Amino acid sequence: MNVLILGSGGREHAFAWKIAQSKQLQNLYIAPGNAGTANCGTNVNIGVNDFEAIKDLVWEKDINLVLVGPEDPLVNGIHDYFLNDEVLKDIPVIGPKKDGAQLEGSKDFSKQFMLKHGVPTARYATFTKDNLKEGFLFLETLQPPFVLKADGLAAGKGVLIINDINEAKEELKNMLVDAKFGKASTKVVIEEFLKGIELSVFVLTDGKSYKILPAAKDYKRIGEGDTGLNTGGMGAVSPVPFADDAFIKKVEELVVIPTINGLNKDGIDYRGFIFIGLMNCDGQPSVIEYNCRMGDPETEVVIPRIKSDFIELLQGVATQTLHQKKYETISEIATTVVMVSGGYPGDFEKGKEIDGLDTNFESHVFHSGTKSEGDKVVTNGGRVFAITSFGTTIDEAVNKSFATAGIINYEGKYFRRDIGKDLKAYQ
Repeated sequence: MNVLILGSGGREHAFAWKIAQSKQLQNLYIAPGNAGTANCGTNVNIGVNDFEAIKDLVWEKDINLVLVGPEDPLVNGIHDYFLNDEVLKDIPVIGPKKDGAQLEGSKDFSKQFMLKHGVPTARYATFTKDNLKEGFLFLETLQPPFVLKADGLAAGKGVLIINDINEAKEELKNMLVDAKFGKASTKVVIEEFLKGIELSVFVLTDGKSYKILPAAKDYKRIGEGDTGLNTGGMGAVSPVPFADDAFIKKVEELVVIPTINGLNKDGIDYRGFIFIGLMNCDGQPSVIEYNCRMGDPETEVVIPRIKSDFIELLQGVATQTLHQKKYETISEIATTVVMVSGGYPGDFEKGKEIDGLDTNFESHVFHSGTKSEGDKVVTNGGRVFAITSFGTTIDEAVNKSFATAGIINYEGKYFRRDIGKDLKAYQ
């Protein structure tokens, strides 16, 4: 079959790498892709929100299935666009329609959904600039740190965690009145801070049945020891040693089943991935957020651990026969180390030539922000590579990734050297 992946990051390279292994694949296209996805299929220079150009490509290349990587086109309704088009309506799209994508597209919607369907989550309230003073008063009922979340999509930068009450009030004003995150912060969710250790659980669902994919823990801060600014993610580990079978069973019973049932009760036909950001609070799961797609860089450790034919699983989603599909995982530990551009997550330069990619690595090198310029590969984003390795221990796996990251070179390269270090106590 012919498959189209939408996106250009490490998540999409991991998808492309896995799909390229399927015996069912005839042709694979990635739009727009990167220098790494070009080794798995054919890149097509089309933006993920250019729905008309995507339609033309699907028609021209006789695409049989579309896998949507990032959240933007889902929140913007690409699945609905296909269903409402005579040419496209029978072509499966893996990713929710606009109503389901609101689980990520609106923090307020997702919190209301959790409360309505009994999914454990932190106490919260939502405010606009019209009730800013009530927001100040609500902050005073909470203990620090204070969590402020822009309601809409803000490219992963819309969540602030602040220790000082006066600073929290000032930032609330900045978000609501001064539009710090543009339209995304027209509404702001203020949330009680959850104490515990964070992890991500991924679910693939056809709207009726589901498969729980391997859990992962990612590392958001730019600096070692989880210091500095938040990023899109500096590394990840799977499986998560503090999330044993008993904890995942709790997640299934308290979170996954109520979420799937809640979507059905609300008339939302959800077909695709649900990313569940969780806090393990003394052995009890509490939901921080939903995303309507796979995470990045977590995809780069989750997908390589799946043994089963990935196209077969995606077809199960498309035809609502997921419960019939074989699903197996690799027991080994996977770690990924993200290499970034100098200055990230602040200002950084693109176009830096990359050396060392022709080495025979022990790792999978997933491209995140790269592009080809003639015979050269150059940097084209803040996060440049996700280096994924396997091992019987976290140390073994992550040391392979560090070794690979040491060989790949470009001006200004940086990566954290403590990925997984905090998890050794749980092994």
